[in-house]
Amino acid sequence: MMMPKRPSPIRILMTIDAVGGVWRYAMDLAASLRPQGYEFLFVGLGPQPSVHQEKEASELGRLHWLQAPLDWMVKSEDDLSLVGPAIANLAHAEAVDLLHLNLPSQAAAIETKLPVIVMSHSCVVTWFAGVRCEAVPLDWQWHHKINRCGLMRADVALAPSRSHARMLENAYGAMDRLHVVYNASRSQETSQIKDRIVCAAARWWDDGKNGQTLDEAAALTAWPIMIAGPNTGPDGQTLPIRHAQHLGALSNAQVMALMGRSSIFASPSLYEPFGLAALEAARAHNALVLADIPTYRELWSEAALFADPGAPEAWAAGINRLCEDNDLRTQLADKAAERAKRFDLSSQAEAMAGFYTSLLRQKSELSAAE
Repeated sequence: MMMPKRPSPIRILMTIDAVGGVWRYAMDLAASLRPQGYEFLFVGLGPQPSVHQEKEASELGRLHWLQAPLDWMVKSEDDLSLVGPAIANLAHAEAVDLLHLNLPSQAAAIETKLPVIVMSHSCVVTWFAGVRCEAVPLDWQWHHKINRCGLMRADVALAPSRSHARMLENAYGAMDRLHVVYNASRSQETSQIKDRIVCAAARWWDDGKNGQTLDEAAALTAWPIMIAGPNTGPDGQTLPIRHAQHLGALSNAQVMALMGRSSIFASPSLYEPFGLAALEAARAHNALVLADIPTYRELWSEAALFADPGAPEAWAAGINRLCEDNDLRTQLADKAAERAKRFDLSSQAEAMAGFYTSLLRQKSELSAAE
C-alpha cells in the first residue's frame, strides 16, 4: 500500500542579529517550531556572529549573513536602501514560504508577494521615548518614517508585550494588524543551592539598560553584584564600571550558569520591550529586583521588588532587603518562578504557528482565486 505523501516543510526566512536579544528569541522560537515541520533560514545583519552563535544557528536551521547594517547603526535611510531588496532576492532564491522580519525597517522597502510578519523587539523612536522621555532628534527622524512604513507594510505586526504595543501605537499611530505574542525561553528551570551574590546581564553600553544606576548601587550592597555583558558598544559607546564585578561578555551558557548560582537578579532598565534576561533569571529561581517601568509591572507585578531606575540608593535598599530577609527572598524567587511559567515556549510556538499558517492559507486562497 502506498503511504500518503508527507507535506513539505514550511520554510521561514527569519532575520536576526548577533548583538542583542533577537538572537536568543530566534533560536528559542526555531527550536520550538522545528518539530512541527518548520524549517528556518536565518538571515543575519550587522556585526558578525561568534563561532558559538554560528554553531547554534546551524543546528537549528541554515545561516546566511548579509553584508548589510542594522538600522540603529547607520546615519541615514539611504544606508538601508539595499536591505529590503537583498532580503527579497534571497527569499526568492531560497524558495521560502514566509518572511519573519525582526526589525520593522527591514519591511519598509521590500517587494515580495510572500506573507510578511514584522516583530518589533525595540526601535530608536520608542527607545528615545522610554530612555530620554523625548521625541527622536531631528537627524534620527527618518527612523520614524521607515519604521512606520515597515509596520504598515506588514501583513501582521507583533510586539512582545502590551506595554511595547502601546509605545508603538503612541509613536506610529493605531495599527489594526498589531498583536502581542509574549517572548519565552528554553533556559533550564533550576532551584540549586544558591550563592550570596546578585547578578545582572545586559549590553551595558546601551543607556537604556541604565547600568550606571546599578554600578553606583553596588557600592552600597551587602552582597557583590556580578554583571555579565559588554560595556563597550559597536560605535565605541562605553560605560565605566567601578563598583560591580564586571564579568565581560559571556556565552549564553555561562550567563545561565551565573543565574543558576545567584540568589537575586537585578535589572534597572529604563526601556525594555520585554526583558528576556529577567525571565531567564526567574526560571533559574532568582528573586527579582526590577526597574519600575510599565513592561516590568505588566509581566512581574506581585512577583518582584520594584525600584526607581533613577535612584541608586533605592536599588541598594531593595537588594539589601532581600539579602537580609531569607524568607522574603525565597518567597519572591518562588513567585517569580511560578510567574515565568506563563511565558512558556509552547504558547509562543502555538501563537506564531497560528500566524504563519493563517497567512499562508490566505496567500493560497488568493492564488487560487486569481
